Amino acid sequence: MKGLGNTYYVHANDASNVFGTAVASRMIRFKTAAICCSIFVILGAVISGAGASHTLGKLGAVNAVAGAFIVAFSAALSVYLMTKARFPVSTSQAIVGAIVGWNLFTGSSIDNASLTKIVMTWLICPILSAVIAVILYQLSALFIKKCKIHLFRLDLYTRWSLLIAGIFGSYALGANNIANVMGVFLPVSPFENFSMGPFSFSPAQQLFLIGGIAIAVGVFTYSKRVMMTVGTGIVELTPVAASVVVWAHAIVLFLFSSQTLESFLINMGLPSIPLVPVSSSQAVVGAVIGIGLLKKGFWSIKWKMVGGIASGWVTTPVIAAVVSFVSLFFLQNVFQQEVFKPAETAFPPLVIEKTIAHTENSELNEINLLIKERS
Repeated sequence: MKGLGNTYYVHANDASNVFGTAVASRMIRFKTAAICCSIFVILGAVISGAGASHTLGKLGAVNAVAGAFIVAFSAALSVYLMTKARFPVSTSQAIVGAIVGWNLFTGSSIDNASLTKIVMTWLICPILSAVIAVILYQLSALFIKKCKIHLFRLDLYTRWSLLIAGIFGSYALGANNIANVMGVFLPVSPFENFSMGPFSFSPAQQLFLIGGIAIAVGVFTYSKRVMMTVGTGIVELTPVAASVVVWAHAIVLFLFSSQTLESFLINMGLPSIPLVPVSSSQAVVGAVIGIGLLKKGFWSIKWKMVGGIASGWVTTPVIAAVVSFVSLFFLQNVFQQEVFKPAETAFPPLVIEKTIAHTENSELNEINLLIKERS
């Protein structure tokens, strides 16, 4: 599938966020991290990947294979360039920018409610991650102090904590972020329901499985350099702090992708958390900054590096939108490919019924008025 290469590059960046601090702090080997990340990203994508894809689909329903490929390619290219520059940019912002570019080119309406919901999570995500990281770090420090854990045993606990948090984070990453690229192919999916024994796979799950495998390949090839940027570029982290960062990042991704949690909150009469593909880069950077502010203060943060990362977050959707718009133009006018299918003008049955009823009432009123005038 054409989207495989795009998913390969795009999520090599995001997958690095899951184990970045663990590898950079030398608590876990890169090979171990890559294997665990690959396996659980695939599981998260297949089992729980549908949740965040719905909101992204509302933003723009790309209805042609060529158009879907260009949207995915535009997001992949913008993230690939940032990855080569060693910046952990947001694939969520890249795919949103690419979809907006498709909407502008095709003249499709943009769902402002969905766009607002997604943009708001870009602001909330790093702040929420920082808050969770600070709380977890203080609880961890209190636990270590009260239990008087020996240094060697603490090292062992920290390694296991990093590994478990990385596995949880990889699953949450697959569940939340697989929609970023493979989600645009859902309206034009060539797959049908597939059964194998007691297991049944929907077209969406088959797409997400392919995307998850592409992510796994990207983890082994392009993610190591970005791991080092995340782990050491913003502020130096101790192994315990690195573990806290991974847990905070994983929790944030889980909150924005769990359909079970959403149903539970609704059933309890509580406000639900929107199911949107949030930025794993923003989550991990927010957690790192939160720990840095708590431990060493404002000036311990390498704000120049943070500024570079933040500028990447702003630039990425703009680049993706421009690349998407220009690429769609060339693909349609130079290569004569169908990049979108014009929607037929149609009205929902309920609207038609109301229109007929309104027309009938109007005609009856006119007849009654004529009768009264003649009488």
